[in-house]
Amino acid sequence: MKKQFLTGLKDGIPIALGYLSVSFGFGILCISLGLSIAAAVGISATNLTSAGQVAGVGIIAAGGTLVEMALTQLVINIRYSLMGLSLAQKLDGSFSTLHRALVSFGITDEIFAVAYAREERLKPAYMYGLILISASGWVSGTLLGAWLGQVLPAALSNAMGIMLYGMFLAVVIPPARKDRGILAAAVGAALCSLLFRYVLAFVSGGFAVIISAVLAAAVCAALFPLPAEEEESV
Repeated sequence: MKKQFLTGLKDGIPIALGYLSVSFGFGILCISLGLSIAAAVGISATNLTSAGQVAGVGIIAAGGTLVEMALTQLVINIRYSLMGLSLAQKLDGSFSTLHRALVSFGITDEIFAVAYAREERLKPAYMYGLILISASGWVSGTLLGAWLGQVLPAALSNAMGIMLYGMFLAVVIPPARKDRGILAAAVGAALCSLLFRYVLAFVSGGFAVIISAVLAAAVCAALFPLPAEEEESV
């Protein structure tokens, strides 16, 4: 068990380092929107979802409703349920219901990728080590960013705050260069967001995100369906 836990810690070091730099931008964003350091750290410690957190603090700052928050998080984070179903096929027999519930909290895109790439069956101790160090990097970066966000000049804080959006671009651009459907979905969602920002400004930010994401995904799913052989392999 100890060996599995340490292996998880080792495999999670690159994730933790990446999270440390990215969540730094989230911490600065929280301070710029008027949230406290404690609130920023609390959000990162209880959510572990970069895009969901960014959308969430935007809704909080705008005084959005709980329904708006819930729908936004559902649309943004529903992919984690699919990742959980995939990882469930690789779990060791020692995974009890409690272990599954605890590990499900820590599933992120990067943790899923590392765990799924592992050839042997996943044991609870390995997943706890992988999640612990990764989450520690995310929370620590948020704390550091929020603290520095209070003391750094506004111009510098604003410049460093774009790191989070740089991560989103880094996630989207590589697959978009290979698949025109992904490119069309990304561009379509961006255009919808601009429409809500400058034309339909009466629509709240949370609902704008929901409508833009769902509309772009639905249109591209109809225009660029997966080939039959690819659907069978998914």
